[in-house]
Amino acid sequence: MLPKLEGFAAALLGSLDHDTLTRVVDDLGAWQSTILSRDDISAILSDTSISPVARAQVVHDLLSDKVGAEALRLCVYAASSALAQEVPRSYDELTFVARTLLSTGELHHPSLGLMDARRRVGGYADALLDDVDAENFSSIEDDLFRWARTVEGNVGLRHLLLDRDAPLAARLGLTNQLLEGKVHPVSLALAQFTIIGGRPRDVVGTLDYLVDYVAQARNWRVARVFAARDLDDESQRALVRSLHALTGRDVELQIAKEPDLLGGVLVEIGDLRLDATTKGRLGALHEAVASRRILEATVNRID
Repeated sequence: MLPKLEGFAAALLGSLDHDTLTRVVDDLGAWQSTILSRDDISAILSDTSISPVARAQVVHDLLSDKVGAEALRLCVYAASSALAQEVPRSYDELTFVARTLLSTGELHHPSLGLMDARRRVGGYADALLDDVDAENFSSIEDDLFRWARTVEGNVGLRHLLLDRDAPLAARLGLTNQLLEGKVHPVSLALAQFTIIGGRPRDVVGTLDYLVDYVAQARNWRVARVFAARDLDDESQRALVRSLHALTGRDVELQIAKEPDLLGGVLVEIGDLRLDATTKGRLGALHEAVASRRILEATVNRID
């Protein structure tokens, strides 16, 4: 299974009671059978010309009223995180993992290389952060950063947590003893899975990776909107819907009024900058006119 999908599945499936897990297994099995029997759906899922966000939206629309919320989250995440040609196989693997957990009560995490192990922990973080308000992301970043520095600076603690031969229960027990009740619950869960799903010798590196990962996730959850005039409620809802369709995430708006923009909005989210302002259009027009004049002058000199 793809590392990120494995981590996401571990977080979601591991939190379910027996009855809910049973429903998820049934839903995944039904979806798997549908893919096998419908060439048109299989073709859409594996179409490399469709973006991951668009593919995830297609899966969401197909399944939103046919499966439970947990299975829907798994199927949508698989559609957005896997390469197109690997999406159908990812559903097979998800079904197998869910059935194994239902029958044995265990989730197995095979040994991975350094970056794949970090990606697995990142997928686990994706599942937990879905339910966290953006305002709490900073405290989770701080918790993880401080814990990384604590492990790094304490020889005895580092010796135990980085010892791959030490019992897993002992490493988790010490982590719980030092963090439980002192950090955000998501921070504690991520610190635990860093030990369970990461590489033993890379605990500090994985924690630092998570600090950056959570920061990037926060940047994609908050859209900074600069508007020439106040946006009414319907305009804000329409903007949220558009940004969700673009990013595949629920987005919070931070709106600032900027009369100098003349009209429209300027949106900054993640590493995207979307300029739909009157000032931006005028600037683009000015550049186009200037470029044309330069070209004409160059042609005239050649003639």
